Amino acid sequence: MAGLALVRKPGPRIAEGIVTNIPREPVDRELAAEQHAAYVAALAAAGWRPVHAPPADDLPDAPFVEDAVVVSGRLAVLTRPGAPERRPEVDSVEQAVRGLRLNTVRITRPGTLDGGDVLQTGDTVYVGRSARTDDHGIAQLAALLPEREVVPVELSGVLHLKSAVTALPDGTLIGDPAHARLPGLLVPPEETGAHVVPLDGDTVLMAASAPRTAELLEKRGLAVVAVDISEFEKLEGCVTCLSVLVPDALSM
Repeated sequence: MAGLALVRKPGPRIAEGIVTNIPREPVDRELAAEQHAAYVAALAAAGWRPVHAPPADDLPDAPFVEDAVVVSGRLAVLTRPGAPERRPEVDSVEQAVRGLRLNTVRITRPGTLDGGDVLQTGDTVYVGRSARTDDHGIAQLAALLPEREVVPVELSGVLHLKSAVTALPDGTLIGDPAHARLPGLLVPPEETGAHVVPLDGDTVLMAASAPRTAELLEKRGLAVVAVDISEFEKLEGCVTCLSVLVPDALSM
């Protein structure tokens, strides 16, 4: 078992989720539920045992569970989302996180922090300075993680840092330099190719909408698990924001 995967099923109001940087499109609620189930199944097949946060049917963006908590070692940092209407998501995520026997702390006012702005790789934690995450939130996170280097990143034209950049298992950053200025970026052929979830040292999960990027990564020696998340992409979602992975050594 690789570890635990915190997830939350989409509710009946998923189509009402917040859209900021792209035109709104109709979202098929039933298809979204099917796609989410397939996403969770892919995590399970890779050895990540799903742990479901309590339903939050009145909160359209609740399945984007990554935004509510950042896990570093045995510490779970419960966030204070930048969109006020998303802040009620955090309490129910806290219930699930406490069941994982992690230590919990909170980002407090006036700071705001969305988990989608936090990219961890090695000893470095990149944090996007975005419409959802401010300097107060970044400073609080840095104080909570004194053993790690917290690096603010300026963003342009994207919702979150991980909308633009993620990391491969070997630590290589993959993403679009037009949205986030970071050194040594591997630039993917498709925009959604910037979104990967490392499942182990040789395997990544990514969206089916980036087949050319999948081919590129396979040529680099990685195995790629592709999932269709088209309905979540209509809401500026990606494969990273639908789960929070807690490695097995931390979940025991």
